[in-house]
Amino acid sequence: MEPETGLEEVADAAGEGAGEAAEDMAQQASEAPQVIAAAAGDLSDRLLSDAERVIHGVMQPWNAWQLVILVGVFALAHLGRAWLGPKLHDWMRAREGWPRWRMRYAVTLHRRLRAVLFVGLVWIAVAAVRQLDPAGGAAVLRIVANLATGWLFVALVARLIANPLLRGLVRYGAWTWITLRILDLTTETARLLDSLAVQAGDLRISALLVVKAALVLGVAFFVARLLAQTSAHRIETNREISPSMQVLAVKLSQLFFYGIAVFVGLRAVGVDLTGLAVLSGAIGVGLGFGLQKVVSNLVSGLIILLDKSIKPGDVISVGQTFGWISTLGARYASVVTRDGKEYLIPNEDLITTQVVNWTHSNNSVRLDLNFGTAYGDDPHEVRRVAIAAAAGCGRVLAQPAPVCHITAFGDSSVDYILRFWIDDATAGLTNIRGDVFLALWDAFKAEGISIPFPQREVRVLDGSALRVARPTAE
Repeated sequence: MEPETGLEEVADAAGEGAGEAAEDMAQQASEAPQVIAAAAGDLSDRLLSDAERVIHGVMQPWNAWQLVILVGVFALAHLGRAWLGPKLHDWMRAREGWPRWRMRYAVTLHRRLRAVLFVGLVWIAVAAVRQLDPAGGAAVLRIVANLATGWLFVALVARLIANPLLRGLVRYGAWTWITLRILDLTTETARLLDSLAVQAGDLRISALLVVKAALVLGVAFFVARLLAQTSAHRIETNREISPSMQVLAVKLSQLFFYGIAVFVGLRAVGVDLTGLAVLSGAIGVGLGFGLQKVVSNLVSGLIILLDKSIKPGDVISVGQTFGWISTLGARYASVVTRDGKEYLIPNEDLITTQVVNWTHSNNSVRLDLNFGTAYGDDPHEVRRVAIAAAAGCGRVLAQPAPVCHITAFGDSSVDYILRFWIDDATAGLTNIRGDVFLALWDAFKAEGISIPFPQREVRVLDGSALRVARPTAE
């Protein structure tokens, strides 16, 4: 009975511990709104007191004059925008051969020309006021000048980010931080955001942590994207690297830079990454069971890039699909046909099914045309005329030269095969076949060579039931 009694005591103790933990969590949850409300109340009191102090300061005569100066500066900036904007626009339209990034920034400066003029004029006003009244200072002008300068700088730098969502997050986040920094409200805001937290065991997630993570990850992803684009441009312009290896190198560099961005960003905000080992194991099991096809396509795409069996620009046939490879993605290959359709073929199908790569080792493709001539035509002359007609077509290669052979003596014609080579299969196969057939037609017509066609002769035997109507003389 003693072992059972010990087990019961352990169970009771565990139950009591769990109950106490649950009560503590419930008490924290019930006190959380009060703590948040208290922190919000403290911040609101501080903000109100600061607002009263600012309003009282603005009402002073000298500060009111600074507001009048700001209104005048804004009016001058607006007039300068109206006068200088059209001239700058005409000058930009006359710039030919400018890089795209330079023209994009010129457009950005043109759109924010009033803000640029305002920043320049307000700093001139600050310097002038300090010279006129060194003792009085120019506090209002200086605060507005700092805010305008910071906002303009953030707007110009954020233009480098191509993703609209990420650009908006970075822009508004930086504007908020600069405003709080200049107005000296960062401490109170950080205290309020830190009080808005959710805690589960040792893990504590606050609004301040989320904001920091968003800003740090945004900057990290921007730097990673810039480095990935730079490396991709260098890889794609290197002629010594094959197209398939270029695609593989670009994908690996993107994976490397973005992975480093995530790791550094999470570590910078204090997130413990040791628990991700267990999470990655669980994700691996889930991928093994639920995403077999996706993983298979990813691995197949990696194999295709490594063995160089298929690369962008190759002309391939997969089943009834004939076209050239536009892009090789992580999951599928994009094949564009001559009629403009774009087929997304999974990488697994390119590995497991038969694929005809017309340009695997070289771009030369041989095409065969079958035709027949009458028995009365000289076969030697027919072969000479057919080879000359094929060689006269623009896309037909001179080397290897076209050849023509007799394949059979048919029922009503001598059968031939005409073989020729091209090196631009992406331009189409049916059109070059049609051009060569048309050249044969013109050449045979000029040389008097006939192309027979099947004919049938019907005879009516005497005594048969079938009678042929004969025209009667009127």
